[in-house]
Amino acid sequence: MQTFLLPSRVIIGVLLLGVMVFAQVYFPVLPVPKDNPQTPEKIQLGRKLFYDTRLSADDSLSCSSCHQQQFAFSNAGNAVSTGIRGQKGSRNAPSLGNVAWRKSYFWEGGSPSLELQAMGPLTAHDEMAIEPRVLVAKLQAIPEYQKAFSRVFPEGITMLNVTKAIASFERTLVTNRSAYDKYRAGDEKAMSVAAVRGMELFFGESGDCFHCHNGFNFTTETLHNTGLKKTNPDLGLARITNRPEDAGKFKTPTLRNVALTAPYMHDGSIATLEKALEHYNKGGEDNPNVDMLMRPLGLSKTEINDLIEFLKALTDVEFTRDPRFSAPK
Repeated sequence: MQTFLLPSRVIIGVLLLGVMVFAQVYFPVLPVPKDNPQTPEKIQLGRKLFYDTRLSADDSLSCSSCHQQQFAFSNAGNAVSTGIRGQKGSRNAPSLGNVAWRKSYFWEGGSPSLELQAMGPLTAHDEMAIEPRVLVAKLQAIPEYQKAFSRVFPEGITMLNVTKAIASFERTLVTNRSAYDKYRAGDEKAMSVAAVRGMELFFGESGDCFHCHNGFNFTTETLHNTGLKKTNPDLGLARITNRPEDAGKFKTPTLRNVALTAPYMHDGSIATLEKALEHYNKGGEDNPNVDMLMRPLGLSKTEINDLIEFLKALTDVEFTRDPRFSAPK
């Protein structure tokens, strides 16, 4: 039987095509609302707004104050957000990595879109605390913004257009270059042996993480009471539904770049990954609304360490250094 050898460039091309197809299947198409299409000019305007402290009432805070690139656009090191005049909020600022794919926003899922979500911190009294009419007037007095908005939006500067521009920039914050992503793409050396063991635990019944942290973004987008405390000082979903059984339910966060975003939980009450895993290992606290998925896992110290190594493999260092996402010069 005659053997046919393909040229090396053909083999490489086929392999690259395979990786591209794999990546496309693994990472879904970026969702963009019809009433706010992405354009380079709009994204750059949103980027400028995201980093501009003039969007707060006293010119002291920007969106980036609580969502810092080096921490995967989270507020690492801070349990809760700090607003103008040093006011402390009640919740932890989550990472904005892959925020475009989330089905709802805020810890209780109270906003259906990025555009509406952006309105929250801008106007909240304990965050940026600026009234829409004041913000619009402030931006209209800045020639640079007059020109930028007129190029992007026929109506010019409006509160809605401010949030549309910010949301457009936030949709570009895609993180998909972690060691785990490279491992999935075929690089068997991208993750350590311990991280691979941790991955097997994570996606197996022993670790039992995958029921809530699944899919390309490591979240099912569902809400759960994970028994963080015996009582529910923050009502979570019940603030919206007024149903007692929803007290203490919060959205499942993404685990991408989780090693960079401590402290953890909606209130930032757990300082380290090790402490977070110990919480789940014991099945949480005895809360009356605790989710049925919460149960003692019986993981050993070695298994917990392996899980931590896997979670570290979800870090995308390139994302935290990408100049496309940094403050404009």
